[in-house]
Amino acid sequence: MTSPIPITPAGFEKIKEELKRLKSVDRPSIIAEIADARALGDLSENAEYHSARERQSFIEGRIMELEEKLSRLQVIQIDAGTIEKVVFGVSVRLRDVSEDAKPEEKTYKIVGDLEADLKNNAISISSPLAASLINKKVGDVVTVLLPRGEKDYEIVKIFVEDSTRH
Repeated sequence: MTSPIPITPAGFEKIKEELKRLKSVDRPSIIAEIADARALGDLSENAEYHSARERQSFIEGRIMELEEKLSRLQVIQIDAGTIEKVVFGVSVRLRDVSEDAKPEEKTYKIVGDLEADLKNNAISISSPLAASLINKKVGDVVTVLLPRGEKDYEIVKIFVEDSTRH
């Protein structure tokens, strides 16, 4: 049996929405494109047909992948009450307290591997930074081994983001 994949409620909804779009919009659209391309005649030299078939293959593969993942997802809901330590699904404000650090703070949300998006400061629970933060409290300092070397971060705040803002 395969292990469950942790995900936040927002991440779960995002995957469900993508699957719904693929099935109800993208799949019918590509079927129509294939039919139109077939109508153009000789399929052996029909670039539109072959391109549409490639997109159809991608869409069907993605549908299968998402359906398989949905069957394994474990939605983890974090209550917005008092959060005393870092756990999956919370946001953490950190201050870089390394010797060479500029005095700046950065906020990260700890999410599952499927939701990780560094551009939006969503880091995977399995990342070195998130792993070092788990079960720590405000005021704790963690040392993280990153590709650029070691960094020390102080936990400034732990909170649950309002999921209605997404």
